[in-house]
Amino acid sequence: MMMRSSLLVTTYNWPQALHAVLASVRRQTVLPDEVVIADDGSGADTRELLLEEARDFPVALRHVWQEDRGFRAASSRNRALAASRGDTVVMIDGDMVLHPDFIADHLALSQPRCFLQGGRIQATQALTRRLLDGATPRFHPFIDADFNAQHGDERRHAIRNLAWARKKAASANAGSTVMSCNLSAWRDDLVAANGFDERMEGYGSEDLELDLRLRNAGLRRQRLKFAGLAIHLAHCSRAPTDPEDLTMPNNRILRETADTHATRCVLGMDRYAAEYATPPPDLRMLSRSAAPAPTASVR
Repeated sequence: MMMRSSLLVTTYNWPQALHAVLASVRRQTVLPDEVVIADDGSGADTRELLLEEARDFPVALRHVWQEDRGFRAASSRNRALAASRGDTVVMIDGDMVLHPDFIADHLALSQPRCFLQGGRIQATQALTRRLLDGATPRFHPFIDADFNAQHGDERRHAIRNLAWARKKAASANAGSTVMSCNLSAWRDDLVAANGFDERMEGYGSEDLELDLRLRNAGLRRQRLKFAGLAIHLAHCSRAPTDPEDLTMPNNRILRETADTHATRCVLGMDRYAAEYATPPPDLRMLSRSAAPAPTASVR
């Protein structure tokens, strides 16, 4: 059976970066079956960009929008998850420029009862400017990147080698870093977990909490190294000074999940099942003049 795939891309008011990301999607050796933009309340310029991209985009391009009420990555991704139709879901952020084999690697290494956690190459400011200006990314150990950055890949991981990647994924060391900027899972497993916990608002820990529930349900996290490469564009971080501060509300929810061994959240993606029983329109079918008026979910 052919595996259908959905690529979910989060975005918020950075259309120039989103354009670079979508350019890297166009260059994929194996295209996803659809791209779903999880938009956390961007302005009209993002919608305009997507309609322009859609004119000749190679796969279905869908735009799922929610009102801007602060950082709500959990609900934004849940809407996109509910709107997606792939057997497997690959999640990235709208500042991740992909290696041409990014989707192919995620699909090649996907295994039942497992999910894949990839990394990111941290671009310097200079490389970020070049990529935003339209440069084609090149992936190699001497790329203009900060290999000492927190949560960034090491220099050796800028090499793509699928055989090495298979060995790394099969190893017992699943690593400790969890980031939804480069993550893939079977959609059925995400549905069983009810997606992200929407009690978690503001920056941080919503991906850690989902990871924990998936593992509580018996799934295995596999490290994706030497494959699924992507360059993270440099920008100011919204991370708190101490992301592990246990007084933060999101971290208290994370601790609750650990203590109760929860496998499913209550406030999750099933909230949008009826709304997205029919997927949002493929923007390729719309022209600028025929674009529908904004609604609570599609803009």
